[in-house]
Amino acid sequence: MRRYFLLLLTGLVLGGVAGFAGGIFVYPYLFLDDIVATEPIVDAPSRTLVATGRFIHANTSDPIHYGNGSVKVYQNLLRLESDFQVGPGPKYHVYLVPGAEVTPSTAVEKTMFVDLGRLRAFKGSQNYPIPAGVDIKNYSHAVIWCEQFSVLISPARLEHRQ
Repeated sequence: MRRYFLLLLTGLVLGGVAGFAGGIFVYPYLFLDDIVATEPIVDAPSRTLVATGRFIHANTSDPIHYGNGSVKVYQNLLRLESDFQVGPGPKYHVYLVPGAEVTPSTAVEKTMFVDLGRLRAFKGSQNYPIPAGVDIKNYSHAVIWCEQFSVLISPARLEHRQ
């Protein structure tokens, strides 16, 4: 009887852990991946474009964490364009990051990054206000960063306009 109880308890614990892990990794693919943001840009003609870039797959050996699409930076606004997409995951944020290069081994959380807010959708156009006093010329990359696991999802090198 005791052996049966231990087997049952072990099965319940392992099943609970497997179910929890499966829920964390499967849920975003089933439900959240279909959400596409279509946020318009307000006052587009009056905005001054200061930088552009393209998101890249930061680590090609990692099929889960990927990103692509274009980003435009205006004087006080960062815009993810309609072709933007990243692989789903928890607690993604949009950062402005200084430095010549941003790779998976870069300690982004130790840089003087600017957090523009939590990513609102894994696909589509989205706007993120840049706080007053931030000089965009001091930032070379827009980055999608997973705060929960401290993982670089996708960097975009910003090409500043004169």
